[in-house]
Amino acid sequence: MIIDTHQHLWDTAKHKPAWLEEGGPLYAEYLTPQYLQEMKGLNVKAVYMEVDVTADKKADEAEYVIGLCRAKTNPTIAAVIGGHPDGPTFRDYIKRFNSTGYLRGVRQVLHSKETPAGTAVKEDFLKGLQFLGEQGLLFDLCMRAVELPDGGKVADRCPDTQFILDHCGNADPKAFMKNPPADAPPEHEAGQWKKDMEALAKRPNIACKISGIVARATPDWNADQLAPIVNHCLDVFGPDRVVFGSDWPICLGRTHPANWIAALKEIIASRPEAEQQRLWSGNAKRIYKLDV
Repeated sequence: MIIDTHQHLWDTAKHKPAWLEEGGPLYAEYLTPQYLQEMKGLNVKAVYMEVDVTADKKADEAEYVIGLCRAKTNPTIAAVIGGHPDGPTFRDYIKRFNSTGYLRGVRQVLHSKETPAGTAVKEDFLKGLQFLGEQGLLFDLCMRAVELPDGGKVADRCPDTQFILDHCGNADPKAFMKNPPADAPPEHEAGQWKKDMEALAKRPNIACKISGIVARATPDWNADQLAPIVNHCLDVFGPDRVVFGSDWPICLGRTHPANWIAALKEIIASRPEAEQQRLWSGNAKRIYKLDV
């Protein structure tokens, strides 16, 4: 079994991501039938990941995905919904959806243009994150690679909250290339990212999601280009604090999820079988409290 902890779904007529440009390459419906086609031949269960809709659409998005989970006829079995931990109605909003039994966590994208650097370490934001821990819910840290130290501060201030670091800390594979493309320079420096990830891994309440990096790879990417990032994450976080995510359909900017899965299998092939199984599903079952 593969548990995909980063499944996006959207309908441009109903729950369009705020960042999605009309006429752009991803401006289309990406719903359960398309996801099943992409995952054909694989035994996959999925945790839905919010898609950064506008604030007035977040409750509608949450209702939609909770409905999918309730139906029990979809691969989607749990949800991480969008929310603003520093918002005045955040607690009531979370209680509303936590009562369904399908909510596992919350995410607010911290690297969007609208979100200033340092948002996560502000006092009101931290109080919201602490509340999530009280509710038995996790928070996905999706932040700029250069701001990873804030993740450590957040984890220290919220010791009872489980955090999931999305997309290997938003690592850029180009940072590890000997000759990165001149027209698309790396978003961060490789050595600093490695140090920051080592520091985050010392916090026991942070797990790392092996996801997202293929979307930042060069068009001619291969497993070797992604391996330095994956291996560093697995080495510093250890076999019990890593989970897999497809980042579908964002990954389609570079490849289909089956190719990303095949590349990851190649990268981890030399690791013990038990550790591989924990990455693919075992850790997600435990961390996300999934009964599958």
